[in-house]
Amino acid sequence: MSRLWRWYQNCLATHPVKTQMISSGLIWGFGDIAAQSITHLTLKGHRQFAGLRGRSCCRFLWRGKVGSSRKPFSFLLRRAHSGSYMHLDDRKELRINWKRVAATSLFGFGFVGPVGHFWYEGLDRFIRHRLKFQPNSTRFVGTKVALDGIIFGPLDLLVFFSYMGFANGKMAPQIKEDVKRDFLPALVLEGGIWPIVQVANFRYVPVRNQLLYVNFFCLLDSCFLSWLEQQEDAPWKQWITSQFGAKEKTS
Repeated sequence: MSRLWRWYQNCLATHPVKTQMISSGLIWGFGDIAAQSITHLTLKGHRQFAGLRGRSCCRFLWRGKVGSSRKPFSFLLRRAHSGSYMHLDDRKELRINWKRVAATSLFGFGFVGPVGHFWYEGLDRFIRHRLKFQPNSTRFVGTKVALDGIIFGPLDLLVFFSYMGFANGKMAPQIKEDVKRDFLPALVLEGGIWPIVQVANFRYVPVRNQLLYVNFFCLLDSCFLSWLEQQEDAPWKQWITSQFGAKEKTS
């Protein structure tokens, strides 16, 4: 492990941008594989639960409580869960969408790696030399966390959802609707986690290793964002959007 760490540090010192790009691409690709696996297991659980509800309802109708026609059996079996069609092949094993993995990995490679590298380097120079805050002081760390959450966090989310829309072959109007649907829920949920992560990052981790530290958590974050993007119009998303939309209208 120590040998691998020394090798990474050597690569980082020799080719910093390339190293950040490759490591970010790999991490985001693995994150999307994990996201697809979690989504598959979640949907499988929901469908199994819906199947139990559908079969119990069908048995109720079959006994003649509501009617004697056999049509309700197939109707309820297909629409047992929130009006969506159930398929009888839900027991199939997970099939990874490698096109999606490649697109997500390319996002990490082409955006997170290079932009993240220059962002953390530039942010440190700006606060250290322009604002002249003492390194590792409360003002130094707090300003870094605030600027990272206000500038880089929203930008990262906006680029991710827009890029994934184009990568999946969607048109601009549909991407715009997807961004409206996903941006606020992601920003709210991540806003409660990333500041804590970044406090430790900016306080204890050297600047050259800060993106590596972030990429470790991006393994979870990319999983979360990929999973979030696949949730479409989930009720909890609509609730968050409506709550913050109501606050904006009243303000």
